[in-house]
Amino acid sequence: MPDDTGIETLIRLMSRLPGLGPRSARRAVLAMLKRRAQVMAPLAQSLAEVALNARDCQICGNISTADTCPICQDPGRANGELCVVEDVADLWALERAQIFRGRYHVLGGTLSALDGLGPDELGIPRLVARVEAEGIREVIMALSATVDAQTTAHYIADALVTSEAQISTLAQGVPIGGELDHLDDGTLGAALRARRRL
Repeated sequence: MPDDTGIETLIRLMSRLPGLGPRSARRAVLAMLKRRAQVMAPLAQSLAEVALNARDCQICGNISTADTCPICQDPGRANGELCVVEDVADLWALERAQIFRGRYHVLGGTLSALDGLGPDELGIPRLVARVEAEGIREVIMALSATVDAQTTAHYIADALVTSEAQISTLAQGVPIGGELDHLDDGTLGAALRARRRL
């Protein structure tokens, strides 16, 4: 273990990241130290810039360095389809699969009384207003196959019952208890293509 407090702090901070434990963090820090000019300095600069400039998109909740993310700015994606996801990681997973060409709405979680997450905390009234204002024809519930996520999907479907939008949900390909961010691109694509009415 290094005896330098700064290096120890870096290792400890990196070990908090998903997928990195203390050993992986040590290896990553050593690799960066060996290539300071090529890797560590640009990484530090990029981290500082993102920490300063990253914010939630005011429309969909995606993370961007502008008030409105590139997806919401793209007029070609205003096609009447709105995909509702739990988290930004799910949005990025669907974008990686390159199968959905509409717009998104990030909830930031699922309904959970234990965690204090109700409809207002998830912005569900804002979602309902957005469906009406943007003339959305189809709302796709791309939520995980967990009990809380499915409860959230049904709550949203009930809240949208008076709208003209068709409500659908992902179909086969998403295992029970599965999370979108952990699925491969082919599985995500098949699930989105085979979506069904909720």
